[in-house]
Amino acid sequence: MTVNLVMAREPLPVGLSVFLAGPTPDKSAPVPSWRPAAAAALAAQWTGDQPLTVLSPESRHGERADRYETQVDWETEARAVAGAILFWIPRDLRTLPGMTTNVEFGLDVTTGRAVLGCPPDCPNPERNRYLIYVARRHGVPVCETLHDAVAAALALVAAKRTR
Repeated sequence: MTVNLVMAREPLPVGLSVFLAGPTPDKSAPVPSWRPAAAAALAAQWTGDQPLTVLSPESRHGERADRYETQVDWETEARAVAGAILFWIPRDLRTLPGMTTNVEFGLDVTTGRAVLGCPPDCPNPERNRYLIYVARRHGVPVCETLHDAVAAALALVAAKRTR
């Protein structure tokens, strides 16, 4: 089936979608982004009869927003329209601290659309302990692999599709 990628500040489509929430690599401490692997896993696992849109807060071609608020507003709207919000947090306090991610998860944990993925082999897994606890208290799926987090997010999208 068709999977489309919409990147930061691009027009948000109507339809089934998954937002890729989590730490974004910074140019000051460059590491590879985890989002291409997540998008590929979503494409590989999607079996729906309608197109799926993957919403990424990363900029196409590395182009930054004209204003910080423009980026924040786009991300907030994209999370609000997404059928599922996949939080993948390979926490590394040096390169992928995810401080904004912590706030976003707190905002989205009660929506019924969040999935939390926290790999136990990341550099700082102890820094995900609170998020895991909160997720479980609110019935949010908690996954240790990207594959399983993608599957959980797609299950949320499929459940919304059948309502």
